[in-house]
Amino acid sequence: MSTLTALARAQAVAAGRAQPIATVRHLHVHDHPLVLVPLAMAGEANAPLAAMVGTDPAEPELLVVTQPRDRDERFRFADRLGQIIIAYVDMFADGTEDVPIDRGKDVRTRYLDAPQIWVPNPGGVDFLRLFGRSTRFRTVDGEHPVPASVPMLGRWLTFFANSAEVPGSSLLLNAVQALGLHWVTGQSSAEDAQLGVLLAWIEDGFAAARAVENGPVAGPATDPDFDNRVLAPLIERSAPELPGVLRELMWPTWERMWRVHDLLRRLPAGERVRQRWDADRDAYTAFTQHVAEGGAPQPRRDGAVAAAARLQRLETAASRYAVQRAFDDPLVLAEYRLAGAAFAGTVTLAAPDRVDDTGKRPVLRPRIMVRTAEAVRVEAGTSLTSPSRPAQKARVISVARLDSGESDVLLELSGGMGRKLTPEPGTVPSVGEQLILTTLSEEFRRSGSLPDPTETPWTHGGPPIYDDPTPDLPRP
Repeated sequence: MSTLTALARAQAVAAGRAQPIATVRHLHVHDHPLVLVPLAMAGEANAPLAAMVGTDPAEPELLVVTQPRDRDERFRFADRLGQIIIAYVDMFADGTEDVPIDRGKDVRTRYLDAPQIWVPNPGGVDFLRLFGRSTRFRTVDGEHPVPASVPMLGRWLTFFANSAEVPGSSLLLNAVQALGLHWVTGQSSAEDAQLGVLLAWIEDGFAAARAVENGPVAGPATDPDFDNRVLAPLIERSAPELPGVLRELMWPTWERMWRVHDLLRRLPAGERVRQRWDADRDAYTAFTQHVAEGGAPQPRRDGAVAAAARLQRLETAASRYAVQRAFDDPLVLAEYRLAGAAFAGTVTLAAPDRVDDTGKRPVLRPRIMVRTAEAVRVEAGTSLTSPSRPAQKARVISVARLDSGESDVLLELSGGMGRKLTPEPGTVPSVGEQLILTTLSEEFRRSGSLPDPTETPWTHGGPPIYDDPTPDLPRP
């Protein structure tokens, strides 16, 4: 837990109300999301019991498995859920736009929008991942055929679950994590995992949270006491009132999901949220085209090279996401200022037309002096960036400690000023301007090279063997 987050938690305890830890919204909130509240039997791995799903807050569709251990009923459940989700994701495979690549030398196409699915908590994401794994390899013919919607459902659920692992992605969101990114409460992180309590802390405060802490769980697992007292007898006698009981159980979570959606929509979006949603649209476009071209389902497990490449992508995304959040949000950047990775100051001197002619050709290299009262923990030669001018680099020439306790930091600027020996207006900070400088950077970093999968060394399992993994898949 960071220093500012710990302080915000203490303030939440004192005020009896959740405290904001962000000034802007750090995720994309869709105008037309699909909300999915899954429910499974406690103690039964991936045995679906019910799902409340839809795009209309007033009219969700309730899917119920009256006998969760009945294989045919579970496939009927998967069939209907697949029909709903496939119809939803197909809505966005319509209008396209051309995106320039390779510095404008070529273009590629992507869809104008992408789907977004909401689940209540991380457990809902895990449920979708496991359910996708258990359905995407099913066959529509042979000894145990299933409807065509079942394997397609599995492929889409796997796609969304994989996207949820990418920091900054908004294709699959869970309400608990989305709220926790923007507010903290006066309770523990384990207690924050209960959606109803967390939302009550934010909307009405501690007293309201205490009043709902014994309310219905948000799934996907049911409460064992509810299973023993209510659910088990209904299932044993195939009671026709089971759907009504489950609807009453799930409705509070359904209603809270839409309140979370509306609450987050009211926050202004961070400047770089749009960039990350563009990346989500790219991912959706690529997967849609892969499916349309008859591509194979996602493998049950990655080979060594594919796993290493995925790890590289996730690490790069995590680093980029951390920087983008800090550049978008002064409250997030304040954490880095406390840690000495950033400081704020005032420009006291500026030489915007300075040219360095010591090399083969003259280059524009303005210098500025920044005075700061904050601790400066950078050495000469360190490259800094300002969130207000992310394309510009500021190299530290010297740091002078003053008797007043302040510091004068001499910086040499490069990039982001045009191609001439005279800077474009406004590209060089002027005297009197307030400036934040940080070691964080959005600069692209090339990933390490990896061998071709066919050249995977024996120490890492050798070249992958692509066989039919269906026999050892768990049944839904």
